[in-house]
Amino acid sequence: MDACVRRVCGRTKHAARARMAVVRAEAVDTSISPRVSALRPSKTMAITDQAMALRQAGVPVIGLAVGEPDFDTPPAIAEAGMNAIRDGYTRYTPNAGTLELRKAICAKLQGENGISYLPDQVLVSNGAKQCITQAVLAVCSPGDEVLIPAPYWVSYPEMARLADATPVILPTNISENFLLSTELLAEKINEKSRLLILCSPSNPTGSVYPKELLEKIADIVKKHPRLLVLSDEIYEHIIYQPAKHTSFASLPGMWERTLTVNGFSKAFAMTGWRLGYLAAPKHFVAACGKIQSQFTSGASSISQMAGLAALNLGYAGGEAVSNMVKAFQERRDYLVKNFKELPGVKISEPQGAFYLFIDFSAYYGSEVQGFGTIKNSESLCIFLLEKAQVALVPGDAFGDDKCIRISYAASLTTLQTAMAKIKEAVALLKPCVAA
Repeated sequence: MDACVRRVCGRTKHAARARMAVVRAEAVDTSISPRVSALRPSKTMAITDQAMALRQAGVPVIGLAVGEPDFDTPPAIAEAGMNAIRDGYTRYTPNAGTLELRKAICAKLQGENGISYLPDQVLVSNGAKQCITQAVLAVCSPGDEVLIPAPYWVSYPEMARLADATPVILPTNISENFLLSTELLAEKINEKSRLLILCSPSNPTGSVYPKELLEKIADIVKKHPRLLVLSDEIYEHIIYQPAKHTSFASLPGMWERTLTVNGFSKAFAMTGWRLGYLAAPKHFVAACGKIQSQFTSGASSISQMAGLAALNLGYAGGEAVSNMVKAFQERRDYLVKNFKELPGVKISEPQGAFYLFIDFSAYYGSEVQGFGTIKNSESLCIFLLEKAQVALVPGDAFGDDKCIRISYAASLTTLQTAMAKIKEAVALLKPCVAA
């Protein structure tokens, strides 16, 4: 075979292989699991990513979307993490977490929350978010219903869907401080109801459930043997007097059916350390541990040493956490005062966490030259991002389209700058509905 023929044959074979590759590529099944397809991406993260992209493009956007304290991790905690690395404490720990940390968590829950657990009733995970996801997966079956008061943290309904359960949304009113109505709860419970999720202090509203209301909720829960309660207490230390935190599991008859979730991210400014924990009756914890063992295995050994140091700071985090809470309260007071000056705006003053969930629906329908109509919470947030260069989260992500969420986990100076820009932008609007 001469060189010319070899070249032609070579090209022919190459073309054939290319055609076969195209055929194989076209034959690939690119479908995604229906369970995953049903999930909606987090708008909090989407807004944050959008703000970051604008900043990278040179636009001085102020990001008040994500709930991340602007404080550094307290020095004693950071030092414990660094010492863990220096001392070679960098290997796998038991799947459930180190015994030392679980004992410290048990002591914390007993001393601060009045609930008693043994170490094998505690599971340490890679953040409270993992704890909640595993708890929902462990106790819910296809067809079960998960009762979720709204406004809710964006991930709760998606976690229910991931477990092939149905999220049942229980709306609340700003006039009642976004607290769940016991009448509505009693009305919505049925034989499919498997899990009630409570978050106090609340993300996104900052509402704190008073003990008297929790006792009424517990009285309803008692009547339904299948119904469990997931109590998300991640913001428990970020609370403003006279409000007080009550752990749901501490109420009579609720320990047996409550899965308590907490962690280190918010109060101790340890978001990047990824450390949370679940406390519950042993059979629930064992089920969650089984998922974790096949999913991620145990949390970071370094983070667990840092978590142990956090619990050693003293009651409710000691002076380090107390100082952060004072700063958060100062920021809250500043924002509440200034937003109340805007006509048509409704506010439920938060008693905990570091969020304001503000009713801006009086401005829906406003026409803005060069922008268009403010139709809902999403278009309002887009308007504020464009005109005020402030990134906030639309309330529809939390189940209440009348509102927008602002995180005041940023310095007071930053909030003052953001507030001035928001007021300037809102001046372009006119309330269309009487306050």
